[in-house]
Amino acid sequence: MNTFDLFQLRGKVALITGGGRGIGYQIAEALSDAGCSIAVCSRKLAACEAAAAELSAKGIEAKAYACDLGNEEDVQRTVQDVIRDFGKIDILINNSGTTWGATVEDMPLEAWEKVMKVNVTGTFLMSQAVGRTMIERKSGKIINIASAAGLKAEPPEVLNAIGYSTSKAAVVHFTRDLARKWAQHGIYVNAIAPGFFPTKMTKAVLEKSGDTIKGKNPLNRIGDDHAIKGVALLLATEASDFMTGQIISVDGGSTL
Repeated sequence: MNTFDLFQLRGKVALITGGGRGIGYQIAEALSDAGCSIAVCSRKLAACEAAAAELSAKGIEAKAYACDLGNEEDVQRTVQDVIRDFGKIDILINNSGTTWGATVEDMPLEAWEKVMKVNVTGTFLMSQAVGRTMIERKSGKIINIASAAGLKAEPPEVLNAIGYSTSKAAVVHFTRDLARKWAQHGIYVNAIAPGFFPTKMTKAVLEKSGDTIKGKNPLNRIGDDHAIKGVALLLATEASDFMTGQIISVDGGSTL
């Protein structure tokens, strides 16, 4: 086998939550470049439809779905719809996420619960629904998008969003525990922990503290539109078939 064949995804189907923009769409681009069919979903259908149209223009089969990740019925319906349209789900990317900036003493309970519902409960519900089909097929790749913020504590002047950080730390352990539980079924579960990337979610933080964040980063920069793609492709393909339960931080060295 040619080494590059290990990174091919022809005939595979990936479901990417929050795949309409930002890191989710960057991963969709990477997997589609390897020949993968793409299903993208989020609460905001318009963004997913635009992303699916761009991918389809490259000759890739791509479809968009509306889904509230915190709603169990919505998640199950979306998974059923994707399987109806594509026949299977080989790869799940749990990328959808939200945040809330506030000091700990001022964090509203409803904000904390919203972040946990999307970032933790949503990851669980989608993994459970897709995982059931993967168990039947004895095959699957699940990639959770955690965060460098879930691996280290940031000073308040850099990031004051304890709900987000805590939720991403939960995703880290969820990844390891699920990998241990489902290895017997031929399902690989890994996570990517991005540092700061220019996305809608990080816009306010980067506008306020971007120079400080860059200055403290060993590589003296933040992520770009391509930094996440190679790692995502690795974890989605046969190239990572002896890796499970791993957290790969793509952060310019900020967690060192």
